[in-house]
Amino acid sequence: MLQAGLYGSLFLICAAVFAKVRSRTVRLLVLLAASFGLYLTWTLWFGAVLLTSVVVNFLLGRALRKSESTGVLALGIVFNLALLSTFKYLPEFAGHIASLQRFAHLALPLGVSFWTFQAMSYLFDQYRGEDLDPSFFEFAAYMAFFPVTISGPICRMPEMLPQFRSETLTPWSEIGKGIRRVAMGFFMVQLAQLVGAGILGGDGISSGFDHATRWSALDVWCLVFGYGLQLFFDFAGYSHIAIGVAKILGFTVPENFARPFTSTSVSVFWTRWHMSLSFWIRDYVFLPLATLRREVWWRSFTLILAMVLFGLWHKGTLLFALWGLYQGLLLVLHRQVQQVQRNSGWEPPAALWNVVAWGTTISLMSLGWLLFRSSSLDQARQMFVAILSPSGYTQHFLSGSLFLMVGALALGYAITLLVISALEPHEDEQVAPGGGIVGLAARMRWYWLPPVYVVALTLLLVINSTSGASTAQFMYGNF
Repeated sequence: MLQAGLYGSLFLICAAVFAKVRSRTVRLLVLLAASFGLYLTWTLWFGAVLLTSVVVNFLLGRALRKSESTGVLALGIVFNLALLSTFKYLPEFAGHIASLQRFAHLALPLGVSFWTFQAMSYLFDQYRGEDLDPSFFEFAAYMAFFPVTISGPICRMPEMLPQFRSETLTPWSEIGKGIRRVAMGFFMVQLAQLVGAGILGGDGISSGFDHATRWSALDVWCLVFGYGLQLFFDFAGYSHIAIGVAKILGFTVPENFARPFTSTSVSVFWTRWHMSLSFWIRDYVFLPLATLRREVWWRSFTLILAMVLFGLWHKGTLLFALWGLYQGLLLVLHRQVQQVQRNSGWEPPAALWNVVAWGTTISLMSLGWLLFRSSSLDQARQMFVAILSPSGYTQHFLSGSLFLMVGALALGYAITLLVISALEPHEDEQVAPGGGIVGLAARMRWYWLPPVYVVALTLLLVINSTSGASTAQFMYGNF
């Protein structure tokens, strides 16, 4: 509670400064004080790790600005990967090696996966000759910027540096947009907590994975699709909050999600899901490696390798490596299907093909969450076997309320997307009269949307409080 109060107080101070003060020096110092002050409230040595990364990467960046040295870049990559591995992967391996037992409980500094990648992108951009000359304080603000430090979105220096140097006061229109994003994000996070705990408590996705010992095919499909929704609402909700808080301060940070469940191919899905990380992997891993050779097999290999690294970024376990391998194979397979279509000149009916492609994409992506969420390789194997059993499609062992909740949430989200799509063409406040009921609803949305939101949020909070939904940190805080 004390930490939340401090966060709120420092955020309000920053918002007031960026709305009223034009001095770049004052704005930067206030932002730095708030960012490091909030980070230090977790554990002092977390701040020491972050500050070490800031100092070392700033010096490496300065060296690269003077000379685009491959050796300096390699040193930067080694340093950042070593820092990340020490806290993220060493404890996992230490638990299995007697001589390293003392490292088994090494705590993971908050956001290390995110701000380490931000540091590496800065070094890569300097090596490529980007015109980047941040001061030490500007670089420190880039690394510790509190709206995104813990779980992203992953930012890049070329987009953030001009904003740190801006003297433009935050307009009320941007503050309003930011507040709406925060409200939307908070609602989505509450939905994620409900899906995890269940309507009645103990009958949600978490219990289905962690406590159930027997699953039918229907159970597994419900769990993996429900987990995909839970992960989406949690992380997309957090992203909305982070983006909204940054916008209230006058900053624009990268989007992280763009309606991924409407994707009609795996390739499209990965341009809409955790976009800041997907594009980071594409720009700094896949493309540099893929351009080393022209052979098709090499591009396929580098694509698979990039996705395996994508999986290991989340956690250094065999399950996450297999999840990345699975995603890489899906992407390669999609490219092969596209090539066959081009070579054969086959053009299926668009309407029918889009439905089939969408259903296939969502099913394959949902199946992948099995590797992402399972607690062990044996559990993943059991669940895969259950899916392949024909008799498993005639019975279920999990609570009927779980099936009802996942189905209702999926339907509700689909209806929400349809309503948003209908209202979007009429978003302009000055839209001329007309447009029928939809146009009227769009023009009057600030009269009917807030009451609907308040009622829905209140109902959700009541259900969560009675079901025992967890109020723990965001799911992606574990990565």
